[in-house]
Amino acid sequence: MKITDAGVTAPKGFMAAGVKAEIKYKNRLDMAMLYSKVPCVVAGTFTSNIVKAAPVKWDMNIVYNSEFAQAVVINTGIANAGTGKQGMEYCENEAKLTAKLLNIPESAVLVGSTGVIGNQLNMERLEAGINALVKELGETREHARTASKAIMTTDTKNKEASAEIEIGGKKVTIGGMSKGSGMIHPNMCTMLGYVTTDINIDKELLQKALSEDVKDTFNMITVDGDTSTNDTLLLFANGMAGNEKIVSEDEDYKKFKEALHYVNETLAKKMAADGEGAGKLVEVSVINADDKEKARILARSVAGSNLTKAAMFGNDSNFGRILCAMGYSGAKFDPDKVDIYYEAEGKKMLIFSDGLKADYDEDEATKLLDHSEVRIIADMKEGDIEATAWGCDLTYDYVKINADYRS
Repeated sequence: MKITDAGVTAPKGFMAAGVKAEIKYKNRLDMAMLYSKVPCVVAGTFTSNIVKAAPVKWDMNIVYNSEFAQAVVINTGIANAGTGKQGMEYCENEAKLTAKLLNIPESAVLVGSTGVIGNQLNMERLEAGINALVKELGETREHARTASKAIMTTDTKNKEASAEIEIGGKKVTIGGMSKGSGMIHPNMCTMLGYVTTDINIDKELLQKALSEDVKDTFNMITVDGDTSTNDTLLLFANGMAGNEKIVSEDEDYKKFKEALHYVNETLAKKMAADGEGAGKLVEVSVINADDKEKARILARSVAGSNLTKAAMFGNDSNFGRILCAMGYSGAKFDPDKVDIYYEAEGKKMLIFSDGLKADYDEDEATKLLDHSEVRIIADMKEGDIEATAWGCDLTYDYVKINADYRS
C-alpha cells in the first residue's frame, strides 16, 4: 500500500466542488458535491440514534434499494433534522435538481446535512448552491480540498486521506474526506464521511468491508458522549480502475480492506484530534485481552470518560480515573492483574501494576502528558487480543463552543 497526499478526487472518474451558499453563515464554504462520471455501487453506515435526520432516511433508502449511485450533495449550517415531512421534501427537491443538472437518475443522488437541529433549510439558497456546485466540479487536488473544507462545521481543520494499492496489475485508489468535531461518540460513525474508490467490486462485498471496518475505526472515537442525528458514512466504488471484479473474499479483497482501513482510521483519528476545544489526541490501547469486544468496550470507556479527559487536559497522571472508567464499562476483568502505561513521543512510563501505584516520578509523568498526542495503554495480561479507541482532552473551550452554538 502506498500512502498518498490526496482526497476524494484521487480515484479515477471522481469530481468534487465546494462553494459559499450562505446556508447559515456568510462568506464561508458551506456546500459540497461529489460526482462520479460513471455509476457506482455504494455502501453506507448510518446513525444508531432513533431520531434520524431527513438526509439519513433518504440516503438509507438509496443505499439499500437503488441499483447505483452517482452523486452526493452536502450542506452545513442546517442539519435538516427535526423537520418533519417538509425536511424529506427538501431532500427530494435537492436530488431532483442535482439529477437534472448532472443528467442522472434522481435515485442516484444522495444528500447530506449537518448543523443546527430543528431549522428548515432555505431552499432558494440551497438550489443556488447546487447550481454553483455543478459548474465548479473538477478533478484536481484543490477541488478535493475545497470540498473537504466545505463540509466543516465547528471543525478547525479539514480531514482527508488517501492510499493506492495494486490489484491484478491495476492501480486502485481510495480517497476520503470527513467532518466531525462535536457530537462524537462511538455508536456508529458519528460523523459525515465520504470515501471514493475506483475499484471494481461486488456491492454486497463493499458493504461488508465497510460495515466490518467501522467497528475498529469510526466506532472507536469519542469526543463528548453524544451521538448525532445525522451520522452518515458513504463509500462509492465506480470500477474505473479496470481490475477484475472482486466477487469473493479473496486476497484482493483483503488487500482492499487493508487500504480502506487505513483511510478510515486516518480520518477517524483526525476527527478525534480535532474534537471541539481539544488540545491533544488521546489514544487508548487495550492489549493482551482475551476477547475482542471486551477490549473495545474497555478502550471506549476510558477514551470517553470525562474525568480521564479532564485529567489529560491538566496533564494529571491520575490513573484512578482510568481504572474507574474500566471498572464501570461493564467488561469483566481482574484489576489486580492490569498494568497501565502512559506513552508519548516514544517514551513509555508504567504508572499502575498488579493492583498498586507504580514507582514513577509525578513531575516526569506531567511532562510526558504535556504532548499533542498521548497514548494510554492497559495491559490486561489475559490473551493476545487488542483494541484501540481515540478521543481528546476536555477543555474550557468545549463548553464555550457549545454554550452558544445556535447564537
